[in-house]
Amino acid sequence: MPPISANYGRVDNENNVFVTDGGTERKVGQYPGVTEAEALTYFERKFAELEANVRILEQRLKGGANPASIAAAADKLVKDLAEPAAVGNIQELRNRVAAITPNIEKIRAEKSEATVQAIAATLKTRTEIAQKATALADKDPKKTQWKIASIEMTELFAAWQASQKSGPKVPRKEADLIWKSFSQARTKFEANKRAFFAELTALTKTARAKKSDLVAKAEALVAKGSDASSDYRKLLDEWKLLGRSQGKQDDALWDRFKAAGDAIYSLRKDTIAKETVAFSANYEIKLALIVEAEKLDPTKDLAGAKKQLLSIQQRYEKAGKVPKDKIRETDDRMRAVEKKFKELEQDQWRKSDPAAIERTNGVLSQLEQSIASLESDLSAATASNDSKKSRELSEALSARRSWLEVVRQNAG
Repeated sequence: MPPISANYGRVDNENNVFVTDGGTERKVGQYPGVTEAEALTYFERKFAELEANVRILEQRLKGGANPASIAAAADKLVKDLAEPAAVGNIQELRNRVAAITPNIEKIRAEKSEATVQAIAATLKTRTEIAQKATALADKDPKKTQWKIASIEMTELFAAWQASQKSGPKVPRKEADLIWKSFSQARTKFEANKRAFFAELTALTKTARAKKSDLVAKAEALVAKGSDASSDYRKLLDEWKLLGRSQGKQDDALWDRFKAAGDAIYSLRKDTIAKETVAFSANYEIKLALIVEAEKLDPTKDLAGAKKQLLSIQQRYEKAGKVPKDKIRETDDRMRAVEKKFKELEQDQWRKSDPAAIERTNGVLSQLEQSIASLESDLSAATASNDSKKSRELSEALSARRSWLEVVRQNAG
């Protein structure tokens, strides 16, 4: 009976199946009780399974699968293709598997380089994360915006976890060193945060206690009425120094403190309105007294004028307060009158003082002698035609005569 497969296999009369492999025929098995075609087909399916495994391996290689996994699969196929119980072009399968081996090494090298680069990139990323965390931890707690900083630290930790999950496996020694730095920064950051808010809480409690005391004092001032406005302003200055504390309690305290101030200022406003009416009348009285004082002439009778001024001053003081915007006007005009009297009195005293008279006479005598001497020198210089010296002497003589005139006027 002729063989069913003339190329790669045949079946004999006892249903023994043979394959031609590398120019040599070998028995691959027996399938009794079926037709020769069925027996051969069975072993051809075995070949198809082997070919499918080779094809899958080629696809995995093309897809960039793990080189070690591909190499292990290739080694298994080499063993499976040594003397397989299959009918087909077994040598072709061996050749295809053999062709995969050099590509495995190429991919292995590429993977290795990519892994090295990925590890370097991962270590760089983690180092940057650790450095940013350290910068946050080293920042002055009093200058740190803790809400923003906490979000940043949380994002850094999430980035670290993402690096661990999706990144390559990195050398433990280097990874642990960076993690230690990052972990220490997080620990320090949290310690600073707790300490800051603990201190803030303590300060808030202290400030709140002081504000409660200020509220009590402000509310007590309301009973004093409008006169308490200056005391309330002092309490307000103390309140501002305490600064802002968080919470609804602080807002409630401020509402009470402000309500007390509003009550005091409302009373003060009513008082000012009443005072304005009274002070305006006082202003008219004082204005009339000032006009009366400005008409006095102390040069004719200083003693009599002083008595009249004293009477005006007494009435001026009794007139009472004037509106704030009129205080300077009235006081400046009255001070001007008083100054005029004082200067006249001092001038008269100076002129009648024996010591002052004696000093003035001495200065007059010295000036007159100096002028006489300069006149003599000027005549001599003129006679000798010394124009430069004559000019200097003339200037000096003019200055002495002017000075003499001033002294005589003050002495008179």
